[in-house]
Amino acid sequence: MTQRCFSKTIIKKTTGNVTVSSLDAGEELAEKTLAFDNYIQIIDGAAQVGINNKKYKLKLGEGITIPAHTKHCINAAQQFKMIFTIIKSGYES
Repeated sequence: MTQRCFSKTIIKKTTGNVTVSSLDAGEELAEKTLAFDNYIQIIDGAAQVGINNKKYKLKLGEGITIPAHTKHCINAAQQFKMIFTIIKSGYES
């Protein structure tokens, strides 16, 4: 079985980005840490989001904020789609 991940940035600004992504069942976005706050909203299916080694199950319509400088990963127990928003403003000081 070929696993697939699709990602398209729909807004890219100096103050933040908005990206739409989909993952097939069984895929994972590897653990990483970003320098900015992030917001993930599930727009189809369901996903498991790990934040600082705590797991959250999100389904259609649900979202979660990932604070800046926090380790996180995303797992697809089933195929899902999400909107991933990176908020870069507010870090000027």
